[in-house]
Amino acid sequence: MNTLTVSPVPVGPPAPVEYAVAVDRYLTEAELGVASRRVYRISLAGWAWPLVGRTPPAGVSRRKASPPIVPLALLDDSDAGRRIADALAWRRQSAQLRTVNRELSALRSAISWWQRREWIASDPTAGLEQFAARPVAARPLTDDQLAALFGAPAGLREQAFWHLLVDAQQTADAALGLDAGAIDLTGRRARLQNGQLAEWGARTGELLGWLLAGRRTGPVFLTDRRAPAGTASGDLCPLSGRSRMSYRRAAEIFTEHTRALDPDDRGWMLHQLRRRR
Repeated sequence: MNTLTVSPVPVGPPAPVEYAVAVDRYLTEAELGVASRRVYRISLAGWAWPLVGRTPPAGVSRRKASPPIVPLALLDDSDAGRRIADALAWRRQSAQLRTVNRELSALRSAISWWQRREWIASDPTAGLEQFAARPVAARPLTDDQLAALFGAPAGLREQAFWHLLVDAQQTADAALGLDAGAIDLTGRRARLQNGQLAEWGARTGELLGWLLAGRRTGPVFLTDRRAPAGTASGDLCPLSGRSRMSYRRAAEIFTEHTRALDPDDRGWMLHQLRRRR
């Protein structure tokens, strides 16, 4: 009796466990030039942080930082879509429209490639649209929302900063550019770097007085940690060695603190502190 011999069906490599390995395999086979492959790698690495509920590093440090270890299976998690959508909205506040769209496109291309190999089943980017124009700014906070914000537990630096934005009706960039020497605590005012005069009420003046106790030089709003070597002297506090807080960090802190106050659980944005004229 003859025995039928069946040739084994060729099987491809098993699905990778880690997101980073899946990225490597995708880029190895993608028809991309050297420069494009490098851009795609940076873009795809940036999505690792939001997939585990973390915020990517800012600026140049984002490219040099080691992304967290992320299981590829997290892309099939029911909450992956929300995390990516939140990260996309946050990224839109700090990067050019073209950059944000390119990063989303890179992720979509990789997800499609992984789906065809059945490494993942879901597409958490489904329903997300690329930005065609700058989105309409969110509405200013209401009086009730401001009351909730000012009553929430937050550090002295944050409360002084938020009160100043509401009271003086200045941009966050202008407020962050203030130096302690420019503050007139008695007159409750300061001359901004753009030449405009910022004025505020008693409560804001009280908070600024506590924040600047014993300090008359250096930036008003400082980072939590000591500044890295090479920080410009104008952005450095000579007493503490800390540097001027960046807009990106201030916006991130505000959104984190207000997430619990937002019915949509997304948090608010700094420009919402500027009231309607």
